[in-house]
Order: sequence, then C-alpha cells, then structure tokens
Amino acid sequence: MKHIYNITGMTCDSCKASVEKYLGELNGVTAVSINLEKSEAEITMSHHLDIELLQKALPEKYGIMETESHKIDTPRIYENIGVGDEKSKLQQLKPLLLILFYITITSILLHYKSWNFGEVMLDFMGLFYIVFSFFKMLDLKGFPDSFRMYDPLAKRLPIYAWVYPFIEIALGLMFLMRFEIDIALIITLVVLGITTIGVTKTLLDKKSIRCACLGTALKLPMTEATFIENTIMIIMAIVMLLNIF
Repeated sequence: MKHIYNITGMTCDSCKASVEKYLGELNGVTAVSINLEKSEAEITMSHHLDIELLQKALPEKYGIMETESHKIDTPRIYENIGVGDEKSKLQQLKPLLLILFYITITSILLHYKSWNFGEVMLDFMGLFYIVFSFFKMLDLKGFPDSFRMYDPLAKRLPIYAWVYPFIEIALGLMFLMRFEIDIALIITLVVLGITTIGVTKTLLDKKSIRCACLGTALKLPMTEATFIENTIMIIMAIVMLLNIF
C-alpha cells in the first residue's frame, strides 16, 4: 500500500534526510521516497498507518497531510514493472559503477610496469576512501542524517556519522602512504563490517532509502551494489592481513 503526503517544513537535503529517517523507522513503513521540490513523501506501508501516528514520528518543525487523490494501488504498479524499470535502476547506479571502474583502472595502471597485486589492492583501497570521502565532504551537514538511516553505530552514536568522512580520509592516506597498514586494515574491517550489517538489514527489510556511500550529492538508491562494494573492501582487508601475519 502506497500513499503520497504533503510535507511542510522541508528546506534542504538535510531536512529531506531527516524526514526519510523518522518515517522510515516506523513499524509498518517499508519505504519512504521524498520529493523535495514538490514537498511530497511517497510512503509504502505493509498496513495503513494513521496520519496522527506519522505526525508524531516527525519533529515539530515538519507537518504532514495526506493527499487523497494521490493514493497508489501497489498491485497495479508492480504488474507494469518491466525492462524500463531495470534500466532506470542501472542508470541510477551509473555514477557508482563509473567511480569504481576508474579507481580500479587507476590502481592497475600505477603498477603495470612492475606488477604487484598487493600494491594494487592497497592503492585501490586508498583511492576508494579518498574519492568516496570527497563526495561526502560536498554536504557535510546532510550526510550524517542519511548515514544514520542504516549504519548501526551512527544510529546509536550520532557523532560517529559526523566524523566518518574524516575517518575515510585518514584511512585513504594511510593506504596510499603505506603508513601503519595493519592498523588501517583492522579499522577497515571494523568500520565497513558495521556498515555492511546495516546495509544487509536494510536490503532484507526491502526498504527503499538513499545510499550515503557517495554522500548526498549523488542520489543513489540502496541496492546490492552497496553490499558488494563493502564486501570487496572487507575481503581485500582480510587477504592483506593474512599476508602480513
């Protein structure tokens, strides 16, 4: 069951992320999609939720009102899903896939004259962190709200979401400068391990939320691609640690 609501009080991407977060945490809500320009929220529910309950879930600065004419019949929508929707999904992921492609090619070209797979992996991990932190830095105010929507530690410790981009910068420099690699690898396992738990839960719950891996500048959906990219980094960290020890 889907409904479209008018939302008042939203003025920026940070507001959008906050509304998505608070509504998405309600029991019975399986997906939240915000259109900031139209000040609308499309909410998918497993069962109908009263407007009063939705309002209580939001901070006082936001108001919510149902638009009856915009109710959506979920079964009819899904009957029409076809190839076009798949292309749309791939199109949304195009920035992420291109970034991963360029990072991979760059890491390989840096060592094409004297091939060393371990060095390639270290450069890949370093560039991964530096590039991904750059996009988070573009909207440091909006990123924490988006990140807290799925990262377990960020939900419990808000300050962690604020410092996360700087953690990525530090890890990226450590890998590229070959400084304390063993410590950087252990931190990578912990940080990405926690995030992957949240990503996995989000995917299993089939919640449609924005992936904060590239900050809020690029509107990427949370998909299996996010899980795969984290898993690749975790596997690399494990392989490198086994080689060290």
